[in-house]
Amino acid sequence: MEKTIKYYAKELLNIALPIIMGNLGFILIGAGDVLIAGRHSTDTLAAISIATAITNCIMTFGIGLIASVSPILSNIRGEKKSAKKYFFPTIRFSMILALITMFCVLAAIPAIDYMHFEAKLVPDIKEYMLITAFSTFGAYLHASLKEFLQAFEIVFIPNLVTVICVFLNVTLNIMLVFGFGPIPSLGAIGLAIASFIVRYFMGFALLFYCLGLMRFRNYHDKRYYKNLMTIGLPISLAILVEFIAFNSIAILMGRVSGVYAAAQNLICTLTTISFMVPLAISNAIAVKVGFANGAKNFNELKNYAFIGMFMCVGFMLCSAVIFCSFPHFLVSLFSKDLTLIKICVPVLYVVSIFQIFDGLQVALAGIYKGIKKTKIVLIANFIGYWLISIPLGYMLALKHGFMLKGFWYGLLFAAIVLCAQMLLMLFRYLKKLRLKFAE
Repeated sequence: MEKTIKYYAKELLNIALPIIMGNLGFILIGAGDVLIAGRHSTDTLAAISIATAITNCIMTFGIGLIASVSPILSNIRGEKKSAKKYFFPTIRFSMILALITMFCVLAAIPAIDYMHFEAKLVPDIKEYMLITAFSTFGAYLHASLKEFLQAFEIVFIPNLVTVICVFLNVTLNIMLVFGFGPIPSLGAIGLAIASFIVRYFMGFALLFYCLGLMRFRNYHDKRYYKNLMTIGLPISLAILVEFIAFNSIAILMGRVSGVYAAAQNLICTLTTISFMVPLAISNAIAVKVGFANGAKNFNELKNYAFIGMFMCVGFMLCSAVIFCSFPHFLVSLFSKDLTLIKICVPVLYVVSIFQIFDGLQVALAGIYKGIKKTKIVLIANFIGYWLISIPLGYMLALKHGFMLKGFWYGLLFAAIVLCAQMLLMLFRYLKKLRLKFAE
């Protein structure tokens, strides 16, 4: 019996829905930081916005490498080989990355003194980064085990842990930022300590869950690490290229005034909340397309790819309507600062259009992960964000006075070009793949 569109959409959603829950939980942890920081003061929000912009650029490289775990193990499962034996190698890989990342964050702290931020923000930026550096091990442990379980389509419990941590993070933020009983008010430092605790809780929760769920034997396979680097490095660099583009805006605008860094962080928080849905669908696409690719089933691969793509774009169209309709309300949820609201609201109209193309590009990235052609994503991201977005945005923002809106005009144009490149290359590759599988 021929499978229907409803069947493929349901299969994707079976994986995606728990991931959506977890992804929303993950971003709501960040949104909780923005919310509490904004309620504390605009300076606190500005300080953590700059600090997270820098640390995220560094930490994202390792997270991108770890993101190769689920598509590689999905392909292995599609070939009907054992994937469970890669549990300990996955953990070892993530901990080595965490150690390297920690030293990179620590090395970046002295440079803050020479980046010309407002003097009142510098101490909080440096202290926030110091604490964040040591939280890397918890963050990477959680990311690697979530990817490992996702390859087996075990997604509910890992994402439930993330949702639970939303409430844990908000509780800790309130206690540590504003003070509670004998705990003094710690401001921005309290946010960093809360994130530190939450990241380790998430990592160890998944570790104990995995050890209780399956029995693992120690295993060594140098080829696995090589595959993680081969597939993961383009993924990592592609994510890094995109992350640096977004976070460099906060850094560049933060040098003009801390309120612009706060505005960029607030806008990115709003957009990332909606982005978590197509990102989850993209993860599901990578797993299903990866399995079909390993099994050499072209029809399954094609159907999961294109139906997933339409699901991502459809959701982001709905999100765009909401952003256009209620910009003032959405911004005021996080801050009552009139200057901040005045900066953010006009930008959200540009962001709403950007989101549609952002949904398409993340779906395409999931397809490329599944077919293990991640270099294409890296090339498209580099051209879109660094050859188009940043130069165009910088010119519009700082040379022509559009300020933050100018950077988002650059991001919108880059997203359009990026999607066009990736679609064209996908159609070409699928033609070759059809012939390859037919043989």
